[in-house]
Formats: sequence, structure tokens, C-alpha cells
Amino acid sequence: MAASDSGTDESLYPIAVLIDELKNEDVQLRLNSIKKLSTIALALGVERTRSELVPFLTETIYDEDEVLLALAEQLGNFINLVGGGEYAHCLLPPLESLATIEETVVRDKAVASLRAVAAHHSPQALEQHFVPLVQRLAGGDWFTSRASACGLYSVCYPRVSAPVKAELREHFRVLCQDDTPMVRRAAAFKLGEFARVVEVEYVKSDLIPMFIHLAQDEQDSVRLLAAEACAAVAALLPPEDMEQLVMPTVRARAGDTSWRVRFMVAEKFVELQQAVGPELARSDLAQIFQALLKDSEAEVRAAAAAKVKDFCMNLDKAHQEHIIMTMILPQIKELVCDPNQHVKSALASVIMGLSPIVGRQNTIEHLLPLFLSQLKDECPEVRLNIISNLECVNEVIGIQQLVQSLLPAIVELAEDTKWRVRLAIIEHMPLLAGQLGQEFFDDKLTGLCMSWLFDHVYSIREAATLNLKKLVEQYGAPWAEANVIPKVLAMSREQNYLHRMTYLFCINVLSEVCGKDITTRVLLPTVLSMADDNVANVRFNVAKTLQKMAPFLDPAVIQPQVKPVLEKLNVDPDVDVKYFASEAIAGIAG
Repeated sequence: MAASDSGTDESLYPIAVLIDELKNEDVQLRLNSIKKLSTIALALGVERTRSELVPFLTETIYDEDEVLLALAEQLGNFINLVGGGEYAHCLLPPLESLATIEETVVRDKAVASLRAVAAHHSPQALEQHFVPLVQRLAGGDWFTSRASACGLYSVCYPRVSAPVKAELREHFRVLCQDDTPMVRRAAAFKLGEFARVVEVEYVKSDLIPMFIHLAQDEQDSVRLLAAEACAAVAALLPPEDMEQLVMPTVRARAGDTSWRVRFMVAEKFVELQQAVGPELARSDLAQIFQALLKDSEAEVRAAAAAKVKDFCMNLDKAHQEHIIMTMILPQIKELVCDPNQHVKSALASVIMGLSPIVGRQNTIEHLLPLFLSQLKDECPEVRLNIISNLECVNEVIGIQQLVQSLLPAIVELAEDTKWRVRLAIIEHMPLLAGQLGQEFFDDKLTGLCMSWLFDHVYSIREAATLNLKKLVEQYGAPWAEANVIPKVLAMSREQNYLHRMTYLFCINVLSEVCGKDITTRVLLPTVLSMADDNVANVRFNVAKTLQKMAPFLDPAVIQPQVKPVLEKLNVDPDVDVKYFASEAIAGIAG
């Protein structure tokens, strides 16, 4: 039985009980005791924690992965419990053992804790305790320890002496050429991070050869991580070295035989563009990007399509329009008709953002036909992404150019069989209301907004009520009284009790924005009349609604009209109705 269950004061939790619990057959009990380690350490004091608790934990690292994961996490926060940074090295032995465990999540957490502990070491302690640990891990027999070592170089390198730095660079080079792909992968993943803390001359002389070696690895999983490091390495180099040291690798990886590597280049393309500067972006990257947009693999095309807006935005202003119109736009026209819906959807999420970049005339002439085509696409996500980004086009050419195609697309999405698609279009209604104008909205879309209140999915009905509130905020209370409230009031007489409940939910939000006069004069009487509803759920929602409405009502009606209804509900035979009525009475009184 756990000591906490027997009523023992946790601050005096004895180490003997901890030992018993850590040897218990029940994994959950062992896990709980690990999570209480900080309490135990506080009770023991810093000296006994260093001399007894940490050595004990180091010796008992043979357990279920979830227990080891909790231990690795706890040890990262143990600095103050062992006496501060001066004794941080005491925590290295158990974490070193955890960094060699086969389970990846345990190793990763141990490495994260080691990195946190390293920050508390003095430069001298780093060289005396931490660097030897890194070297032991890097020379370990199992690939697990060597893979863990890769994540530790960047935290100790900046604060050690020049000879030790040279040793660390050499060790990292050996790891980059390790026989095991998992170690080379870990080295490739951490290469960019390590490069950021290495002096520029050594980046050129030592790290670039490692980078080129990894980028040509036989395993595509290593090459793709090297491709990911391209931008980080390029950002550290002066412009004159970029062409010679980085661009050959970028070109090679953009044309790699593995689609996963090309995908990674596409994913990191904008970061790479910012790292290499406008000159190389114009002369080299534009062509590479063009090739990625017409890649044979849909995943690569989709990743590149998603970067179109950012890539075009970051181009050198003097050549921006020329590159877009001659190199990028022809590929975009192809992608609009791509057979893969993910490619079309990725493009639709960013294509509207090109309007402010290319200007009014080019938008009308070249982009508008593409927008109209996408609004008629058979894939709902494509249509939805276009509608979601309408504000970009509205700023440049106004929305009227799109209206004729926009309406059918909105109506289709509003009736889509997937409820999440219907939800997304509801969330864009306030935006459309602002752009289309009140008259057009009343004529074409108000009816649609009201129809969502009757949807069979609760989330849609809930979103529809919030949508009404936003529309009233936009168009004002008089518009609500004329166009929305009569239709909402009619719901209070619906046969289906769910519709009557939706009516109450609408009143909750409308009372906040319609003003005291309309709330008291128009909304309140119907709510009060529903206190006699034959469904208990409706009656207790009447109580909740009256409580929410109270701050927006004329104070003169609270005592004569609202209180008597709540008192009547307070003696209702249904226990929930009574509860919410009493809550409302207390809330209004307070």
C-alpha cells in the first residue's frame, strides 16, 4: 500500500518506503513514487540526496519505459535539490544511463534533461564532467548512446577551451560517418544546431564537409535531414561562399531520387530562400522552385504549392513581378487543375495572397479566372480555402468580381454532408457580411444563416448562434429586430424541443448585443412564456437564460416579471430545474 494512502506526511516520506515502492510489482505504484522524487529529495536534504538518493536511482535504472521516462524528466529539475549548479555533475550518472536506453522517448527526455543540466555547469565543470560524458556516449558500443551524444555537442561547445572544441568537432565528424544509419540520422538532425555555435572558419573547414557527406548518404532518411539543415548552414555563411559551399547540395537534393528528400527541400524552401539572399534566390532558387511545383510526386507538389505566397513575397522587389508572371504563374495554372485534391487544396489556401503582390491589373487578368475555377472545384476543401482567404482579393479588386461564382460555392458548402465543412463556412460568414454589404447579405445569405439553427449536429447549431451575434455586432440592433429576431422568436413554438432549446441559446447571445430596449421589450416575454414548457431541459435552460439576460434587462422588470418565474421554477418537480432556478435567483440577487 502506498505511503500516501496510509496518511504519512509526504514531506517526511522515508527513503525505505521509496525503495519498497520502486521494487513493487505494480507499475503504477513505481511510477507514482518516481513522480514524488522531488518531495523525497526535499525531505532528505541536499547532502543525502547527493550521497544516497541519486546513487540509488543510478543503480536501479532497469524498469518499464514509462517509469524511466518519468525519472528522466524529474532529474532535469533536480538542480536545486542537489545543492545548485556547483553540484550539477551529481545528476550526470543516472542521466547518462538513461541516455543509452533502447526506447527513443526515454533517450530523448534524458538528452533534454542533460541539456538543461549542462546550462548549470561552470566552464571548468563542463570540461571536467560533461565533456567526458559526451565522449563516453559518442564512443559507446550501442548505437543508442551514440545517437544520444549528437544532441549534446551544441550545449557544451560554446563554453569550453579551444583544444576541447577541436576534440568535440572531431568526435562529431566521426558520428557523421558512423556505420549505423540511426546515428548518422541523429547527427544530420543536430548538424544545423551545432553549426550555429561553431566559429565560422570551422563551419567552412570542418562542418561543411560533414554536411556534404550526409547530404550524399545512401539512406534517404539521412539525406532528408541534411536537406533540412541546408537553411541553418546557409544562414551562417557569408554570401560569397554560398554558391560554392551550399548551392550544389541544394540543387542535388531538389532533384534527389527520393521524393521524401525533395519534399523536405520544398518544406524548407522559404527558410532557404531567406538564408541565401535575393541574388541567388533570383538566379537559382526560382528555377528549383519551378521544378518542385511540377514534381512527379503529389506530396512534393503540395508542399511547394503551400509555399507559393511566401516565396513570391520574399523575392527581390525589382524582379518580383517578372519572376512570378513568367516562372511561377504558368505552374500555378497547371496546379489549379491538378488531379490530386491535396495539391489543389494547398494552393487554394495561399493563392489569394498573390493578389496584393501582383497588383490589381494582373489579379483581374490572370488570377481571377483561377479563383473562379477553384470556387467551382469538386473538392469542398478547395472551395473553402478560397472563401477563407477572400479578404486578400477584396483589398485589391473588391469582392464584386467574384460574387456570381461565390454564392453557389457558399450554398454548396453550407449544405455539405461533412459537418466540419459546414462549421468552417459558418465561421466565415461575419467576414463575408463585412465584404458583401448588408443589402446583398440580406437578399442572399440571411436565410442560410437561419437554416443552420435547425442543423442536426449540435456544434453547427451552437456555431450558428454565435454567428448571429457577430452579424448583429456588424449590422446593428435595428437590423436584428427587422431581419433576425422575428425568425428566432418563431423557433420558440417549434414542435422539436431541441429547436426550442436553440431558441434559448440564441437569446443568450443576442441579449448581449441587441441593447436593453429590444432585450426587454421583444426577447424577454417569449422566454418567460417558455417557463411552462413540458420538457424539463427547456425549463432549466429558461432559468439559465434569465440569469444570463438579467444584466441586459431594464432593472424595472426584474422584480415584477423575472423573479416570480424563477421562484415558480424553484419549486419545479424536476431536480435539475430547481437547481438552475436557485442558481439564477442567487446570481441575479448577487
